[in-house]
Amino acid sequence: MPHVLLGDSIAVELEAQEPWPQPITLYQPYEVEQILLPDNANCLAVQAFLKMCQLDFQIEPRKNAEFMSPSGRVPFIKCGTKLISEFDGIVAHIGSKGISLSDHLDPDGKVDMRAYQSLVNNVFVNAELYICWVDPAILNVTKQRHGSVYPWPLNHYLNWQKRREVIKKLSVLGWYNKSLDEVFDDVKKCCIALSERLADEEFFFGKEPTEVDALVYGHIYTLTSPFFPSNEDIVATIHQFPKLIEHMFRIEHRYFNLGIRNEIAEEFEIIESSSKDTLWDGF
Repeated sequence: MPHVLLGDSIAVELEAQEPWPQPITLYQPYEVEQILLPDNANCLAVQAFLKMCQLDFQIEPRKNAEFMSPSGRVPFIKCGTKLISEFDGIVAHIGSKGISLSDHLDPDGKVDMRAYQSLVNNVFVNAELYICWVDPAILNVTKQRHGSVYPWPLNHYLNWQKRREVIKKLSVLGWYNKSLDEVFDDVKKCCIALSERLADEEFFFGKEPTEVDALVYGHIYTLTSPFFPSNEDIVATIHQFPKLIEHMFRIEHRYFNLGIRNEIAEEFEIIESSSKDTLWDGF
């Protein structure tokens, strides 16, 4: 047993010493016509995380990225000969190379950070899946986007397969039978917890971003973006929390080229200037 542990320790140390294969390639679905809410949120979170770590990467859109991924979920990255998928897996792999955004946190701080990451994944991800595949107002748009890159009848089959998979997951987690109002309420409670934690700080754990900042950014941006089909009540709910919107813009300004995303900022500034008191009072 000691020999096994020693061997693992040496392997981790050697892996950390290996040079990064640059640039990293990040695979994701096509953004304009295909990608859905939860996938876009996770892809943006990984992009933000890599930028915060100052790692070079290039985005490689593929219509079958989901099927290329080792876990069947996007995004995934290619580092040399290795394929690593999903936000947590990518963070862990990069951490094994000695690069972490949360090394400065004490053990209690790291526990708190992981708790907020879990909260985001348990609420925002499930809400996004519900909106896409259960909410009848969005479902038809979801089917069009998800199946847009595949020929008939494969597009219909893959839509049916994906919806069945999502419903099974949401049923196990107790989300499938929720009403829209209950989903909105869960999102609002999550936003309250995140906003209270953020308070008047620039980031969730001080002056510099950690992994949870990248994760929250991806979801808040995606859920409030006019470029993806979402539920208007969800958007209105999130806009009740200006601290989270400001946090999103802060990361956008620091790590991303604004480009067309300025339209979101301008739209929010109009809303904020015309009804600031309403935003704070919860409409």
